[in-house]
Amino acid sequence: MEDIVLTRCNVLGIGVHTVDMTSAVQTLDRAVRTNQKGYVCVTGVHGVMESQSEPNLRHILNAAFLNVPDGMPLVWVGRFQKFDHMGRVYGPDLMKAICEISILRGHTHFFYGGNEGRAEELKEVCEQQFPGIKVVGTYTPPFRLLNEEEEKELVDQVAAVKPDFFWVGLSTPKQEIFMANYLAKLQTKIMLGVGAAFDINTGHIKDAPDWMKNAGLQWLHRLLQEPRRLGRRYLINNPIFVWKVFHQFMRLKRYGIWERKVHE
Repeated sequence: MEDIVLTRCNVLGIGVHTVDMTSAVQTLDRAVRTNQKGYVCVTGVHGVMESQSEPNLRHILNAAFLNVPDGMPLVWVGRFQKFDHMGRVYGPDLMKAICEISILRGHTHFFYGGNEGRAEELKEVCEQQFPGIKVVGTYTPPFRLLNEEEEKELVDQVAAVKPDFFWVGLSTPKQEIFMANYLAKLQTKIMLGVGAAFDINTGHIKDAPDWMKNAGLQWLHRLLQEPRRLGRRYLINNPIFVWKVFHQFMRLKRYGIWERKVHE
Protein backbone atom coordinates (compact mmCIF):
# COMPACT_ATOMS: atom_id res chain seq x y z
CA MET A 1 0.00 0.00 0.00
CA GLU A 2 1.42 3.41 -0.96
CA ASP A 3 1.88 6.07 1.69
CA ILE A 4 -1.00 8.52 1.94
CA VAL A 5 0.02 12.14 2.25
CA LEU A 6 -2.45 13.92 4.51
CA THR A 7 -3.06 17.52 3.47
CA ARG A 8 -5.70 19.90 4.79
CA CYS A 9 -7.87 22.56 3.27
CA ASN A 10 -8.90 25.62 5.26
CA VAL A 11 -12.62 25.97 6.00
CA LEU A 12 -13.07 29.12 8.09
CA GLY A 13 -9.96 28.29 10.10
CA ILE A 14 -10.72 24.58 10.44
CA GLY A 15 -8.22 22.24 8.85
CA VAL A 16 -10.21 19.56 7.04
CA HIS A 17 -8.16 16.69 5.66
CA THR A 18 -8.46 16.39 1.90
CA VAL A 19 -9.35 12.71 1.88
CA ASP A 20 -12.09 10.67 0.28
CA MET A 21 -13.69 7.53 1.69
CA THR A 22 -11.03 5.19 0.29
CA SER A 23 -8.03 7.14 1.58
CA ALA A 24 -9.70 7.75 4.95
CA VAL A 25 -10.32 4.02 5.46
CA GLN A 26 -6.78 3.17 4.35
CA THR A 27 -5.34 5.76 6.72
CA LEU A 28 -7.31 4.46 9.70
CA ASP A 29 -6.58 0.83 8.88
CA ARG A 30 -2.86 1.61 8.78
CA ALA A 31 -3.08 3.65 11.99
CA VAL A 32 -4.49 0.69 13.89
CA ARG A 33 -2.02 -1.77 12.39
CA THR A 34 0.91 0.48 13.35
CA ASN A 35 -0.43 1.13 16.88
CA GLN A 36 -1.07 4.83 16.44
CA LYS A 37 -3.38 6.67 18.79
CA GLY A 38 -5.66 9.59 18.02
CA TYR A 39 -9.20 10.75 17.47
CA VAL A 40 -11.18 11.31 14.28
CA CYS A 41 -13.66 14.14 13.80
CA VAL A 42 -16.38 13.76 11.18
CA THR A 43 -17.07 17.40 10.48
CA GLY A 44 -19.84 19.19 8.62
CA VAL A 45 -21.10 22.77 8.45
CA HIS A 46 -22.52 22.50 11.98
CA GLY A 47 -19.12 21.66 13.49
CA VAL A 48 -17.37 24.42 11.58
CA MET A 49 -19.95 26.99 12.64
CA GLU A 50 -19.89 25.89 16.29
CA SER A 51 -16.12 26.35 16.26
CA GLN A 52 -16.46 30.00 15.22
CA SER A 53 -17.64 30.94 18.72
CA GLU A 54 -15.95 28.09 20.62
CA PRO A 55 -12.13 28.38 20.49
CA ASN A 56 -11.68 25.08 22.36
CA LEU A 57 -13.70 23.22 19.73
CA ARG A 58 -11.59 24.84 17.02
CA HIS A 59 -8.45 23.59 18.76
CA ILE A 60 -9.91 20.10 19.11
CA LEU A 61 -10.86 19.87 15.43
CA ASN A 62 -7.48 21.13 14.29
CA ALA A 63 -5.60 18.75 16.59
CA ALA A 64 -7.47 15.66 15.34
CA PHE A 65 -5.51 12.75 13.91
CA LEU A 66 -8.02 12.94 11.06
CA ASN A 67 -10.71 15.55 10.45
CA VAL A 68 -12.82 14.34 7.55
CA PRO A 69 -15.44 16.21 5.46
CA ASP A 70 -18.82 14.85 6.47
CA GLY A 71 -20.78 17.25 4.28
CA MET A 72 -20.59 18.23 0.62
CA PRO A 73 -20.16 21.97 1.37
CA LEU A 74 -16.79 21.19 2.96
CA VAL A 75 -15.84 19.09 -0.06
CA TRP A 76 -16.75 21.97 -2.40
CA VAL A 77 -14.61 24.37 -0.36
CA GLY A 78 -11.71 21.93 -0.60
CA ARG A 79 -12.11 21.51 -4.33
CA PHE A 80 -12.21 25.28 -4.75
CA GLN A 81 -8.82 25.27 -3.04
CA LYS A 82 -7.56 22.88 -5.76
CA PHE A 83 -7.91 19.63 -3.81
CA ASP A 84 -9.76 17.94 -6.66
CA HIS A 85 -9.43 14.43 -5.20
CA MET A 86 -11.36 15.35 -2.05
CA GLY A 87 -14.60 13.46 -1.45
CA ARG A 88 -17.26 13.20 1.21
CA VAL A 89 -16.59 10.90 4.17
CA TYR A 90 -20.08 10.44 5.59
CA GLY A 91 -20.04 9.16 9.17
CA PRO A 92 -22.49 6.23 8.84
CA ASP A 93 -20.75 5.07 5.64
CA LEU A 94 -17.32 5.40 7.24
CA MET A 95 -18.47 3.14 10.05
CA LYS A 96 -19.68 0.52 7.57
CA ALA A 97 -16.47 0.70 5.54
CA ILE A 98 -14.30 0.29 8.64
CA CYS A 99 -16.46 -2.60 9.84
CA GLU A 100 -16.10 -4.31 6.48
CA ILE A 101 -12.31 -4.09 6.39
CA SER A 102 -12.18 -5.17 10.04
CA ILE A 103 -13.45 -8.62 9.14
CA LEU A 104 -10.27 -9.19 7.13
CA ARG A 105 -7.92 -7.41 9.54
CA GLY A 106 -9.42 -8.62 12.81
CA HIS A 107 -9.85 -5.09 14.18
CA THR A 108 -12.05 -4.80 17.26
CA HIS A 109 -14.76 -2.24 18.05
CA PHE A 110 -16.42 -0.55 21.02
CA PHE A 111 -19.66 1.47 20.74
CA TYR A 112 -20.21 4.40 23.14
CA GLY A 113 -23.26 6.65 23.02
CA GLY A 114 -26.82 6.82 21.77
CA ASN A 115 -30.09 6.50 23.62
CA GLU A 116 -30.64 3.68 26.08
CA GLY A 117 -29.93 0.35 24.37
CA ARG A 118 -28.88 1.91 21.05
CA ALA A 119 -25.21 0.89 21.28
CA GLU A 120 -26.19 -2.71 22.00
CA GLU A 121 -28.64 -2.62 19.11
CA LEU A 122 -25.90 -1.29 16.83
CA LYS A 123 -23.69 -4.17 17.92
CA GLU A 124 -26.38 -6.65 16.88
CA VAL A 125 -26.93 -4.91 13.55
CA CYS A 126 -23.21 -4.90 12.75
CA GLU A 127 -22.84 -8.55 13.69
CA GLN A 128 -25.67 -9.38 11.28
CA GLN A 129 -24.36 -7.21 8.43
CA PHE A 130 -20.69 -8.08 8.91
CA PRO A 131 -20.44 -11.72 10.04
CA GLY A 132 -17.24 -12.28 11.97
CA ILE A 133 -16.85 -8.68 13.16
CA LYS A 134 -15.53 -8.31 16.71
CA VAL A 135 -17.57 -5.86 18.79
CA VAL A 136 -15.99 -6.21 22.21
CA GLY A 137 -18.07 -3.75 24.21
CA THR A 138 -20.82 -1.15 24.42
CA TYR A 139 -21.61 1.65 26.86
CA THR A 140 -24.63 3.95 27.08
CA PRO A 141 -23.65 7.16 28.92
CA PRO A 142 -26.03 9.45 30.80
CA PHE A 143 -27.09 12.77 29.25
CA ARG A 144 -24.47 14.62 31.30
CA LEU A 145 -20.80 14.40 32.13
CA LEU A 146 -19.68 11.10 33.62
CA ASN A 147 -19.25 11.15 37.37
CA GLU A 148 -16.17 9.65 39.00
CA GLU A 149 -17.72 6.21 39.44
CA GLU A 150 -19.04 6.07 35.88
CA GLU A 151 -15.72 7.21 34.47
CA LYS A 152 -13.88 4.47 36.36
CA GLU A 153 -16.40 1.92 35.11
CA LEU A 154 -15.83 3.01 31.51
CA VAL A 155 -12.05 3.15 31.85
CA ASP A 156 -11.96 -0.33 33.41
CA GLN A 157 -14.33 -1.79 30.81
CA VAL A 158 -12.26 -0.45 27.94
CA ALA A 159 -8.98 -1.53 29.56
CA ALA A 160 -10.29 -5.09 29.76
CA VAL A 161 -10.85 -5.34 25.99
CA LYS A 162 -8.51 -2.70 24.47
CA PRO A 163 -10.55 -2.03 21.30
CA ASP A 164 -8.89 -0.86 18.11
CA PHE A 165 -11.79 1.46 17.22
CA PHE A 166 -13.84 3.31 19.83
CA TRP A 167 -16.97 4.78 18.20
CA VAL A 168 -18.62 7.77 19.87
CA GLY A 169 -22.25 8.48 19.00
CA LEU A 170 -22.99 11.80 20.69
CA SER A 171 -23.81 15.18 19.17
CA THR A 172 -21.40 17.91 18.14
CA PRO A 173 -19.60 19.39 20.04
CA LYS A 174 -20.13 16.89 22.89
CA GLN A 175 -18.46 14.02 21.08
CA GLU A 176 -15.42 16.04 20.02
CA ILE A 177 -14.90 17.33 23.56
CA PHE A 178 -15.35 13.82 24.95
CA MET A 179 -12.74 12.36 22.61
CA ALA A 180 -10.20 15.06 23.37
CA ASN A 181 -10.72 14.59 27.12
CA TYR A 182 -10.73 10.79 27.15
CA LEU A 183 -8.21 9.77 24.50
CA ALA A 184 -5.38 9.58 27.03
CA LYS A 185 -7.58 7.86 29.64
CA LEU A 186 -8.90 5.01 27.48
CA GLN A 187 -6.82 2.06 26.30
CA THR A 188 -7.92 2.26 22.69
CA LYS A 189 -6.19 3.25 19.48
CA ILE A 190 -8.58 5.30 17.34
CA MET A 191 -11.65 7.16 18.62
CA LEU A 192 -14.22 8.29 16.05
CA GLY A 193 -17.04 10.77 16.65
CA VAL A 194 -19.81 9.84 14.23
CA GLY A 195 -22.87 11.61 15.64
CA ALA A 196 -26.13 10.28 14.24
CA ALA A 197 -24.48 7.17 12.73
CA PHE A 198 -25.75 5.08 15.63
CA ASP A 199 -29.36 6.05 14.83
CA ILE A 200 -28.97 5.92 11.05
CA ASN A 201 -27.22 2.56 10.93
CA THR A 202 -29.85 1.02 13.19
CA GLY A 203 -32.70 2.48 11.14
CA HIS A 204 -34.05 4.88 13.78
CA ILE A 205 -33.32 7.84 11.52
CA LYS A 206 -34.08 7.46 7.83
CA ASP A 207 -31.10 8.19 5.62
CA ALA A 208 -31.36 10.60 2.70
CA PRO A 209 -31.37 9.28 -0.89
CA ASP A 210 -28.08 9.47 -2.75
CA TRP A 211 -29.20 12.31 -5.03
CA MET A 212 -29.85 14.54 -2.02
CA LYS A 213 -26.47 13.65 -0.51
CA ASN A 214 -24.63 14.39 -3.74
CA ALA A 215 -26.46 17.69 -4.15
CA GLY A 216 -25.58 18.79 -0.64
CA LEU A 217 -29.21 18.64 0.45
CA GLN A 218 -29.01 16.05 3.20
CA TRP A 219 -29.51 18.83 5.73
CA LEU A 220 -32.98 19.40 4.28
CA HIS A 221 -33.82 15.71 4.63
CA ARG A 222 -32.73 15.78 8.29
CA LEU A 223 -34.58 19.05 8.90
CA LEU A 224 -37.85 17.60 7.64
CA GLN A 225 -37.48 14.70 10.09
CA GLU A 226 -36.47 16.77 13.13
CA PRO A 227 -37.58 20.39 12.50
CA ARG A 228 -37.68 21.51 16.13
CA ARG A 229 -34.26 20.19 17.07
CA LEU A 230 -32.45 21.06 13.84
CA GLY A 231 -34.25 24.21 12.70
CA ARG A 232 -31.81 26.70 14.19
CA ARG A 233 -28.79 24.63 13.17
CA TYR A 234 -29.69 24.58 9.49
CA LEU A 235 -31.84 27.64 8.82
CA ILE A 236 -29.51 30.05 10.59
CA ASN A 237 -26.08 28.43 10.45
CA ASN A 238 -26.13 27.39 6.80
CA PRO A 239 -26.67 30.90 5.32
CA ILE A 240 -24.06 32.35 7.71
CA PHE A 241 -21.62 29.64 6.63
CA VAL A 242 -22.08 30.56 2.97
CA TRP A 243 -21.59 34.26 3.77
CA LYS A 244 -18.40 33.62 5.74
CA VAL A 245 -16.98 31.27 3.09
CA PHE A 246 -17.66 33.95 0.45
CA HIS A 247 -15.63 36.41 2.53
CA GLN A 248 -12.85 33.84 2.88
CA PHE A 249 -12.76 33.13 -0.87
CA MET A 250 -12.74 36.86 -1.69
CA ARG A 251 -9.97 37.38 0.88
CA LEU A 252 -12.10 39.91 2.71
CA LYS A 253 -11.30 38.00 5.90
CA ARG A 254 -8.45 35.63 6.60
CA TYR A 255 -8.86 32.50 8.69
CA GLY A 256 -5.69 30.92 10.03
CA ILE A 257 -5.46 27.30 11.17
CA TRP A 258 -4.03 27.28 14.68
CA GLU A 259 -3.82 24.09 16.68
CA ARG A 260 -2.62 22.95 20.02
CA LYS A 261 -2.26 19.34 21.10
CA VAL A 262 -5.30 19.05 23.29
CA HIS A 263 -5.07 15.26 23.61
CA GLU A 264 -1.66 15.05 25.28
